[in-house]
Amino acid sequence: MFLSTGLLLGSCSVKKFKNLDYNAPQIKETPAPTLNVFSKRKPTDSLQPVLIFVYGGNWNSGKKEIYNRVGRNFANHDITVVIPDYTKSPVASYDDMTLQIAQAIKWTQENIKDYSGDANKIYLTGHSAGGHLAALAVMNKKYQTDPNDIKGIVLNDAAGLDMYTYFLENKPTKKENYISTWTLNPKTWKEASPYYHIDETTPEIKIYNGTKTYTSILEGNELFLDKLKDYQPEAHINYLDKKHSAMVIQMFFPWNDMIDEIVTFMKQ
Repeated sequence: MFLSTGLLLGSCSVKKFKNLDYNAPQIKETPAPTLNVFSKRKPTDSLQPVLIFVYGGNWNSGKKEIYNRVGRNFANHDITVVIPDYTKSPVASYDDMTLQIAQAIKWTQENIKDYSGDANKIYLTGHSAGGHLAALAVMNKKYQTDPNDIKGIVLNDAAGLDMYTYFLENKPTKKENYISTWTLNPKTWKEASPYYHIDETTPEIKIYNGTKTYTSILEGNELFLDKLKDYQPEAHINYLDKKHSAMVIQMFFPWNDMIDEIVTFMKQ
């Protein structure tokens, strides 16, 4: 009863703006995706730091409504939260998805002041495939997001950080729509991997991994960290004793150390 009452009170203190058009590039005949925004009904400051949350789902599943509680929980910490939808494979490739996330960033920069958010304090986070898309949209210059406009990125058990190395040993197949997502071209795999876009302009990155997650995710994050340290020597992986799905499920609950740590990171 106490937990449900707490969730209800938190819900009442947050305002949700749903299904906002962010001018996402439309993929084939599918509807253009929209986004949701969460902000405190009575913010303590005139403008609040902004968190763009990109959910995962192996690039072929998921929807923004699943993560309403995540938006509300961060909003209760005086963070304005943006949760965009994006078109999934097999209709969309990783490139299509990243273009849409890049557009969600642009929309946020241009409009978030209307939702009590500070466009000069934008952070991104993503779980699993969402971590890949969030990082790539900022780090790959192709998507025209100025890294200087992004204060930081939080990778939560991110997948896909180095698809080139992964696919050299595990060729993509039609399973999980991987051919339509990634193609069979090794040059494309490298272009699609945030690892190959790390440089001096990369925003500060905070990394979380579950110790019980998939081996490929652990290995990919370790490779990513090794290169990131050339530019951010203090970077490290925060390991939690959790499986892959639990790394994001924990954020559905308002009393969560990871949420507190991300809020601290954003307000440093």
